Amino acid sequence: MSRRDIDLGAGPPLVDAQAEEPERRSEASLRPTTLHGFVGQRDLIGHLEIVLGSARSRGQVVDHLLFAGPPGLGKTSLASIVANEMGAGLRITSGPVLTRPGDLAALLTDLHDGDVLFIDEIHRLSRSVEEVLYPAMEDRRLDVLIGRGPSARSIRLDLPNFTLIGATTRTGLVAAPLRDRFGFVGQLDLYDETELTSIVERSAGLLGIEIDHAAAGVIASRSRGTPRIANRLLRRVRDFAAVNDLDAVSSGVAVEALELFGVDVLGLDKLDRRILGLLCRQFSGQPVGLVTLSHACGEEAMTIEDAYEPYLLRAGLLIRTPRGRIATERAYAHLGLRPPQGGFV
Repeated sequence: MSRRDIDLGAGPPLVDAQAEEPERRSEASLRPTTLHGFVGQRDLIGHLEIVLGSARSRGQVVDHLLFAGPPGLGKTSLASIVANEMGAGLRITSGPVLTRPGDLAALLTDLHDGDVLFIDEIHRLSRSVEEVLYPAMEDRRLDVLIGRGPSARSIRLDLPNFTLIGATTRTGLVAAPLRDRFGFVGQLDLYDETELTSIVERSAGLLGIEIDHAAAGVIASRSRGTPRIANRLLRRVRDFAAVNDLDAVSSGVAVEALELFGVDVLGLDKLDRRILGLLCRQFSGQPVGLVTLSHACGEEAMTIEDAYEPYLLRAGLLIRTPRGRIATERAYAHLGLRPPQGGFV
């Protein structure tokens, strides 16, 4: 029985570069295509050069790779680079899309020898899909159950040699049996301002934007250590310059544009400042629970916890205590307020 004789379902939609929306295609065009062109993550890039170089010298596929780190640091770009460096095809999907074992089976049986399968947000795979993935990663085989009830039988399909690259923003949620099956786990860290300045200047060149070094530094300093945010802010500065008939972007233009879009010197946006304002003004230094804070600012609790709190914590503007969230003295200073008398509760 061949693979074509088995109904594995249509499978999940794959990301095709030709079918992406214009904004996504523009973002993809800014991504580096080689390890040499990747800015930052020096230690990780050095490790990947060894891993890829060893696989090429042996004429084998690369071990399964897991990239972990906050959103926007380049995990998808690294997956594309790995496929490019190995001269392999790249298939892209995500954990939430793979809802049934048949979805994953359809993907795996459609791979060619040496292909790279990239699963974003791999920690969100369902348990049943993970169970299918284990033998595929270890033994390059797929066990498929045909039929139901007493007449059901299992058949085994051999899979081509492939490399699975997983990406996660929450390493702790990746099941231990799955994490242990990756041959290499790379942790991506936030970028420093010098690295982000280089990224902004490179992106500006690709987008045809004339920008000076000081302006690139302004954008980098407000990018929260994240290349994706830096590129997004660069586009908004470009839009501001275009509307105002400016041929080049200076530091003054960059500052004016970012202030217009509500991005301050620490990279905080409107909701960041609303959260700090509530903690500093309305609650006056009292500990505030996540649900209470969510209701007060009109945003989902999960959004605050996952998208806003991490940066506020790293920036030293907010602390989490057993009793709730509290703004720090730096938060009061940033908002131009005086801390409550008698210190913090």
